[in-house]
Amino acid sequence: MDITLFAGSIETWKGDALVACIPESKDQLPPLLQQIDSLSGGRLRNLQQAGELTGQSLDMVLLHHVPGLVANRLLLVGAGKPEKFGLPELRKVAAAALRHLKSKGVRTIAFLLPPDIPIADAAQAVTEGALLGDYEADKYKTDKNDQKKVAAFTVAGLDGDQQAEVEAAVRRGRVIAEAQNFTRDLVNEPSNALTPRILAQRALEMAQQFGLEAEILDEKRIAELGMGAFLAVARGSDEPPRFIILRYSPRELAASAPVFGLVGKGITFDSGGISIKPAEGMEKMKYDMAGGATMLGVMRAITQLNLPFRVMAFVPAAENLMSGRAQKPGDIQTSLSGKTIEVLNTDAEGRLVLADALTYAKRLGCTCLIDAATLTGAIVVALGNLNAGIFASDAVLLERFLASAQAAGEKMWSMPLDEEYAELMKSHIADLKNISGQRGGGAITAAMFLKAFAEETPWLHLDIAGTAWLDDPKPWSARGASGIGVRTLIHFLTHYPVGQAPPDGPTPASVPRGVKS
Repeated sequence: MDITLFAGSIETWKGDALVACIPESKDQLPPLLQQIDSLSGGRLRNLQQAGELTGQSLDMVLLHHVPGLVANRLLLVGAGKPEKFGLPELRKVAAAALRHLKSKGVRTIAFLLPPDIPIADAAQAVTEGALLGDYEADKYKTDKNDQKKVAAFTVAGLDGDQQAEVEAAVRRGRVIAEAQNFTRDLVNEPSNALTPRILAQRALEMAQQFGLEAEILDEKRIAELGMGAFLAVARGSDEPPRFIILRYSPRELAASAPVFGLVGKGITFDSGGISIKPAEGMEKMKYDMAGGATMLGVMRAITQLNLPFRVMAFVPAAENLMSGRAQKPGDIQTSLSGKTIEVLNTDAEGRLVLADALTYAKRLGCTCLIDAATLTGAIVVALGNLNAGIFASDAVLLERFLASAQAAGEKMWSMPLDEEYAELMKSHIADLKNISGQRGGGAITAAMFLKAFAEETPWLHLDIAGTAWLDDPKPWSARGASGIGVRTLIHFLTHYPVGQAPPDGPTPASVPRGVKS
């Protein structure tokens, strides 16, 4: 989809549909809509007084052939209460507007930037919203209904002096949205079309396209390194595992710059192994590599955004299946770190592959670790499908990440990491066990297991099991993979204060538990 800029008078824009936000108010129209209302002879004000133009969040009114406008249609989208309207809401409005108009066969759209938000920020958010809203998981449909695709999206409501600033913002928005859509593409793939080897190939092709250094470790090299926990998970499948490593190294490295290690779970299909999952809903377990796909999407973006510090991504990719070779409950595995693990449940496999990946990331010099994984059903019990769970060993890291989540419009909530939970993960015959064996707190104990491998390195864990997949379409998003985490991680990395060393220290109880967006 082409994205263009328009700096002329809005009444002269020629196309299928002009889109404007309207705040929730019974008193008056905002100045931009007052201009359109005047051109139309008071049509908008009449609709407002009749109660048909409420401005409630995502409430839509589509008008045809409005007097004074060259555009064929005018779509008025409710922005909700003015005091709650910001960039996350604007991004969602742009996505919902595009999807609404696309369903009606509209091919060209112009979106009027609201005047009360800084223009570059607004242009970036609208660009992201349009590209994310335009996404469809229709790769395998033979009839894609090309007549209902948007050909051009125009960012309007600027003047000539703002052209360069808005152009740069639109470029950033495109980079970020395309990275998130790349992640969604990977997660939406069926597992027969995205085995560990194919995922590695896709990562390699992306790295070559965007100038990242890539290394793919095969099963022989994984074994030579001693990644016993990772290999134990992969053993049940005829498909061999792959360990994907991507490196971003800027030419000019900032002094005292951190080295970030982004670790993502890459289980391309999870049957649960010997501890088999229920048949109902198992088809969705192709999404169990969403954490790995998130990190690949982030790497795709940051190489285009010129960060002044090194970033590495680590994606241990495998299938968790059953066979005569599969690991069994009661087995003991030796991880890369040397720590031994008693496997009580083979369906708690994600933490095993992440354990070795976290250890390897530290060995390669990463000084700050962030992992993402569809790790536990327990996080869904705790937070439902609205918030991802965040666990962090460091207060500053957590605070910055939550701020980035809020800026990116992704709902996340901080969870506790009290040391008492670590006691629940101790085994009587090994160093650790992979589940606590007790009811309750499953997402926390899983995080505590990972923390044992991050050790003293500043570390943050993102459990996206409840948020990485949308079972039903939303006005602003297609059903399927959400790509959550990509925007937050990009914002976090691009706004990281490079003059400071990585944070350290315990997480205090006073740290805010989450953000609402």
